[in-house]
Amino acid sequence: MAAASSGDPLRLGRKMRLRLLAAIRALLADPSIAGQPDAARLATVVLYAKSRAPQGGPYDNVTSIWVAELGRWMGVGESTVHRRVLAPLKKSGGLRTEVVPDALGRPTGLRCRVMPLVRARAGGGANHPLALSKVELATLLHLIEALFGHGWAPKDKEPTPPGLLAGRKGRGAPTDRLGLLLMVLHTGSSGWLQLCGGSVDKREGRGAVTMARLLGCSPAGGRKVLARLAEAGASARERKGTGTGMDGKGRILVLPVARAYGRDLTVVEAAQGSESVFSARPAGAGGDLAPAVEAVALGASGESAAETAPEAEFPARPAGAEPHTVHASVVTPVVPQQLDCGFSGEGRGAEGRRPERACAGEDQTVDDETAAAGTGSPMAKGGPLRGEQPQESPVDERVEQHAAGAGAGGRPKAVGGGKTQRQRRVALPADLRLRVALAPVSWLWERLSGWQQDQVAAAAKTELSQLAGLGVAAQRAPRLLADRLTGRLEETGGEALIRRPFGWLIGRGLVRRPSCSDRRCDDGTRLDTGAECENCGNVVHIRRARRARTAAQIDRELPHLGDDQRRRLIEERLREQAAIEAEDQARRREQARAEKGRREEARAAAQERAEHERVAAAAAERVRQALVCEDCGQQQAGGLCEACGYRRRTAEAMVEAGLTAAAWAADLDDAGDVALVTSGVRASLEQEIADVHSGYLGALDPAGRSEDPAGVAAVLAYGALRTVEEALPEFRRSALKQLGRSEEAEAEARRAYRTEQNRRWYRHNPNGADAVAAATKAADTARKRAAEYLLATRMEQLRERALAGSGPVGPAPWAERLPVLAARPLDGNTPTAVIA
Repeated sequence: MAAASSGDPLRLGRKMRLRLLAAIRALLADPSIAGQPDAARLATVVLYAKSRAPQGGPYDNVTSIWVAELGRWMGVGESTVHRRVLAPLKKSGGLRTEVVPDALGRPTGLRCRVMPLVRARAGGGANHPLALSKVELATLLHLIEALFGHGWAPKDKEPTPPGLLAGRKGRGAPTDRLGLLLMVLHTGSSGWLQLCGGSVDKREGRGAVTMARLLGCSPAGGRKVLARLAEAGASARERKGTGTGMDGKGRILVLPVARAYGRDLTVVEAAQGSESVFSARPAGAGGDLAPAVEAVALGASGESAAETAPEAEFPARPAGAEPHTVHASVVTPVVPQQLDCGFSGEGRGAEGRRPERACAGEDQTVDDETAAAGTGSPMAKGGPLRGEQPQESPVDERVEQHAAGAGAGGRPKAVGGGKTQRQRRVALPADLRLRVALAPVSWLWERLSGWQQDQVAAAAKTELSQLAGLGVAAQRAPRLLADRLTGRLEETGGEALIRRPFGWLIGRGLVRRPSCSDRRCDDGTRLDTGAECENCGNVVHIRRARRARTAAQIDRELPHLGDDQRRRLIEERLREQAAIEAEDQARRREQARAEKGRREEARAAAQERAEHERVAAAAAERVRQALVCEDCGQQQAGGLCEACGYRRRTAEAMVEAGLTAAAWAADLDDAGDVALVTSGVRASLEQEIADVHSGYLGALDPAGRSEDPAGVAAVLAYGALRTVEEALPEFRRSALKQLGRSEEAEAEARRAYRTEQNRRWYRHNPNGADAVAAATKAADTARKRAAEYLLATRMEQLRERALAGSGPVGPAPWAERLPVLAARPLDGNTPTAVIA
């Protein structure tokens, strides 16, 4: 790898690195910052790095920022910044903020002062660890940008690329970013993190303990942070082998620093081994009983062992060896090695028996024909060992018969005990989704019986379907369930500590654990988005506020209570409040069940009522369909046949066309003139209809007329309707055109023209091209609106007069229509009569 450029922010000199490390340690150790959440501690580091150096102005030690920008630096949302950063820091006195408004009084940002920095520069002077110079602050800011800056592209400036952990967001993101920053500041030019000394927990590893001391958390939490940083490509783990077959020291390589100094990374295996590989002590560490080194010792001045001797070897146990007190949870077959070195326990002779001294008085034959080697030790011959039964165990018989006669697929087999058992599936299920989901617990799966494996697979399928119902994508649900199992295993301490795999999987591993009332919550994380559950934060905030209110009330009522009495009284009142809330919740659940029952009864009644209405409507429709046509008397026509319906609509459309033409062509006060115009329109439309009918009848086969006369009549009626409907728009366009030329429309157009010319942006040149074009457009619009208004007004006037003059028009009575219908012939001339 080529050497990094000298301008790389990760290439810190030893003095600069130790200076920045001392400043960060002093900042985090301040009483107002220590003990705060990782998000608040990281925020103080970011604000500290972005603060202004002293220049004698009013904004010395001030950082100008806004909440969303600060959240992007830490990988969290604005609500988390308000709840977990600003509120606790203000309460502890570690931060002071001032809202920056604009000219209208709306907030545009924050001015933040990190109070430990203010106090350090006011009382400690330039020698205080926090009193960094302008160059040192800029170096720290560039380092933070390279590690987890979100990246930006300012205008007319060179863009700043996002940092290594810029994509790490959501729960745990501030912890990972703070941990990476501390790792980089504790790492020299070799790229190897300086590990802590002393005795450590072998289950967690020295690397996890080192990270825990850096962050002030538990070793389990440090191990999780290391795992996430390794997954993000920020660190790598390595245990170097030796020529004796022993493993060398466990080390952590901080990849950004190694790349910055051009170290060769081709031999590094980032995913090698587990966390236990960091159990090896550094060279200078004390014995197992030596006191643990405090976090202050990390990064002390002077060359560390990782910087001066990165290749030094440290003795450790062989690779893969387990501590003596941790035994395997399952029995594995042992294949005796073919040794001939005289070691104790080595087989003697060709028969492979133990020495006579070891089995004297124990090699007793079961009978004259068989030996006990089938059930006892494979070395014993001629009789059982001490404690063994004089005959073969039924369990061993079942195992032998099961091994001899078991079939594939886990089918039941009859064994010597007379019971039916399901063969255990060693591999995970064939379903790819289940294989992905259950991959973290594959070792536990092998310890389950066949029935238990079926139950676990069914529970996993149910959980996957529930995840899909909560809005999780189908392709993401198996990976999400696998992450849940991984987290549960980390909480337990590993698969080896689980004594009852089936109960653990069913009761703890696969189940969802909501931390609040939201169904999408699982251990404080939203299942659909993967972000931190905001409702959980609200619950915690409500509980803390309730406790604070209770404490304040007790302080007002009993101000002279001791601390123990005060604490007991607070807990007692909180329990009383919890009991009251539980009773209230039970009452609300009972009310909800009663309300649900009433809703179900109302729903059933509504369904029954809708069914009755549907039956009644169907009966009414059957009655209606049985009615004869009101116009032509056709049977089963539903009151009006298809052809007569088309004829009625055609007549209405012809009346509408006549009134539209009369609105502009006739004198509205002269009824005769109106009737003349409407009759002329009707005559022209009837002529067009006759032309359409003749064309259709000429193209129709004469045999088709006699086969379906009603259908032919319906087609002709529909053709007439289409002819009139197609002519209506033309009548309306002609009416609007003519009315647009009327005096009223012209007057409206002239007023609109003058109004548009007199607008203030045309007053300087009312006869210019722009003014004339705008005025002409306004005049045309006004003329069109006036024509539409005139047409609508005249049409309404004509309809009122027609309705008042003619009265309600209805079908002729049957007494008048029956003679006409009776006179129709019933022979072959019927189609012609119907068509006519």
